[in-house]
Amino acid sequence: MNVTFLAEDEGTRLDRALAARMPEHSRSFLARLIDEGRVMLDGRPAPRPSVRVAEGQNATIDIPAPSPTSAESQEIPLSILFEDNDLVVIDKPAGLVVHPAAGHADRTLVNALLFHVRDLSGIGGELRPGIVHRLDKDTSGVMVIAKNDNAHRKLTAAWPTDAVRKEYVAIVYGTPSRMRGTIDAPIARDPRNRKRMAVVAGGRNAITDYEVIEQLRHASVIRCILRTGRTHQIRVHLKSLGHPIIGDPVYSGPQWRGIQDKRLQKAISGFGRQALHAAHLAISHPKTDEQMSFTAPLPDDMRDLILALR
Repeated sequence: MNVTFLAEDEGTRLDRALAARMPEHSRSFLARLIDEGRVMLDGRPAPRPSVRVAEGQNATIDIPAPSPTSAESQEIPLSILFEDNDLVVIDKPAGLVVHPAAGHADRTLVNALLFHVRDLSGIGGELRPGIVHRLDKDTSGVMVIAKNDNAHRKLTAAWPTDAVRKEYVAIVYGTPSRMRGTIDAPIARDPRNRKRMAVVAGGRNAITDYEVIEQLRHASVIRCILRTGRTHQIRVHLKSLGHPIIGDPVYSGPQWRGIQDKRLQKAISGFGRQALHAAHLAISHPKTDEQMSFTAPLPDDMRDLILALR
């Protein structure tokens, strides 16, 4: 796999820059490949994961053949929107972790996929077969999974470009002063809390288009279109706008306490996750180049919240 670094990557550690361009792989996995001499930088072995990259540099990554998966097949209900020989598209429920990790050894999307889908790409490694992109545990909605390595490479290459349209629906506190607009604000690790992201000068460029599609009492329904794909991008950008997502445990506080109507208070305080849903995904098919679009209906919990706040 080949990666060419852009101006926004200038001065970033090699392992971090690669992880940003290859979201299907963890930074630790890519760092290990660098240490094993599997990453070439402008034709020479990259010396170490911490080396800083420059605009225009080219990295060639030799991804080893996958070992047999160690994740266990588990019968977990899965809503499949589309499937063919190259990909499968699902409607991920809120509460489902995408792949096994610390604290979530099983009962993940990967475990469900191994039960429901016969073939999966091996590029993601033994614990992430077929995983091209991720949704946070408590974000619901459309996900695409690769069933072979060629589909995986093509989808991954297209993911950060305009060839993929990613549209989300969020329910936020209040209503923005502008009913539609673009949030262009760089994102990086929060210097005060490394476990979360924040708008930080000098961070990676991040752009989100938004539109208010319904005003509610003390809240709004907002459509967001990602033009870049940073960690927690929509959650961070809406917080920076002064309208965090209802139920977000990281980027939103208990603003419902300032609401006088007890019924509305209860509806908001009782919502058990961030009110964020990946509603629509448009891609080019990795084999045929056919334009395809997939929609996941708003889940019942978000629909019920909207009804309660109307």
